[in-house]
Amino acid sequence: MGTREKILAAATQIMREQGYARATTKEIARAAGFSEAALYKHFADKTEIFLGVISSQLPGLEAVLGDLTPGRHGVRANLVRVTATAIDFYTESFPIGASLFSSQELLTAHRDAIREHGDGQATPVTRLANYLRAEQRLGRLPSTSDPDAIATLLLGAAFQQGFFRHWDAEAGDPAVLARKLVKAVLPTS
Repeated sequence: MGTREKILAAATQIMREQGYARATTKEIARAAGFSEAALYKHFADKTEIFLGVISSQLPGLEAVLGDLTPGRHGVRANLVRVTATAIDFYTESFPIGASLFSSQELLTAHRDAIREHGDGQATPVTRLANYLRAEQRLGRLPSTSDPDAIATLLLGAAFQQGFFRHWDAEAGDPAVLARKLVKAVLPTS
């Protein structure tokens, strides 16, 4: 494991245990076994570390959304896969991001930093809705379906389940729940 990966692994552990707000670059560097100067050779700031944690250390929502290809696999199967992955992603990321809501000042500063680091990617809801629109154009999703509503409902429910899973350790299998959610928004004809 290289320096960058060790830093991300340490950051993930600290952010999960203490939240983003309380994880300092000094503490992350120390936990990874490096100096803070070494950390800054690989990351511009804590926001870049956070983005690295989200993209490489947590269940791959970004990868699953990036893998969606209209016309490939069944729409329902794709939606179940995205929803189950989103439940896992939000379950893992909730403890990291929850501390951002401890103060409006902290949340605003974090949003501004994320915008500065923006990679031009659309939000998960927008990406999923765009995929569904493409499936509609191919005739694989009914023309009466609302891609924006489906994407919002599925990812919103996944986010909610990610939150609830911290209250109920026996919340059930994400794949089973994902199938139920997809069936609710995309009933069989």
